[in-house]
Amino acid sequence: MTSNFKTNRRLALAISVGTAMFSIAIPALAQTAWPTKPVKIVVPFAPGGTTDILARAVAPELSKAFGQTFIVDNRGGAGGNVGADIVAKSPADGYTLLMGTVGTHGINKSLYSKMLYDPQKDFAPITLVAGVPNVMVMQTEKAKALGINSVSDFIAYAKAHPGQLNMASSGNGTSIHLAGELFKSMTGIFMTHIPYTGSGPAMMGMVSGTVDVMFDNLPSAMPQIKGGKLKAFAVTSSQRSAAMPDLPTIEEAGKLKGFEASSWFGLLAPAGTPADVVLRLQQETAKALNSPAIKEKLLAQGAIPSGNSPQEFARLIDAEIKKWAPVVKASGARVD
Repeated sequence: MTSNFKTNRRLALAISVGTAMFSIAIPALAQTAWPTKPVKIVVPFAPGGTTDILARAVAPELSKAFGQTFIVDNRGGAGGNVGADIVAKSPADGYTLLMGTVGTHGINKSLYSKMLYDPQKDFAPITLVAGVPNVMVMQTEKAKALGINSVSDFIAYAKAHPGQLNMASSGNGTSIHLAGELFKSMTGIFMTHIPYTGSGPAMMGMVSGTVDVMFDNLPSAMPQIKGGKLKAFAVTSSQRSAAMPDLPTIEEAGKLKGFEASSWFGLLAPAGTPADVVLRLQQETAKALNSPAIKEKLLAQGAIPSGNSPQEFARLIDAEIKKWAPVVKASGARVD
């Protein structure tokens, strides 16, 4: 299974390439008279999660760049499929965009038995916005009460108390869900999956102690970790996060060779959107992501900003679909 996770290097390359793409000259095209009205960015999850955080970071910058309001519209449900399907079936005029994720455009095609949209054919990739690791967390007081101080402690407790722990996620098919499923399959433990409608509601369940563990995206979990309400055990990426360098990887902490389950987020438009609109959106998004204020803010939250080309982003999507298919199969996760 280890080879399935080496494509994390493709994500790292996509991000590093993206940081320079905005400065590359793109051949001039006849520009469409766009935008002449507000543009909607659909976030396929509830407010409060990383998808929402990134969309709300980018939207004001695009509003300034184009002189029109960019509105964030949260449409959660079915692991992001509801919101993604809305965009897939919207007019290809540049006025309805999607903040897609590794779930909507990498995992769900293998996880769901029925898909209302095709993540490759029904969208025009614009740019990868950011890549982030997930982080394994528990409510601090609960972890203390159960004597769980590390990934190894958690595995030992779960094996000694089968079926007594549950795990929260932002919805079926999200990277948060599948990171947990991968953890279960590689450790041989059982936890009941509790899907929420987004990372924000799931985090409320975590902080309140309703659920036991979560493999949340680092940017949305960071405030609760720093505030002491959550105890972080490890990140799910193959390398440590620059935002929390003292935190080990799950591979290190749990001695789980090959464990890697990073997340990414990117802008997409319906297939057939005018090429010049796609390119203008990519250029302005890249400029925003590489501005000192936005870049430093995202890095501090654990996100690695990108801004790569539509072609680079399309290749990443293709690679991620291939990567996650065997992982989903091996985990036994399936949503009907």
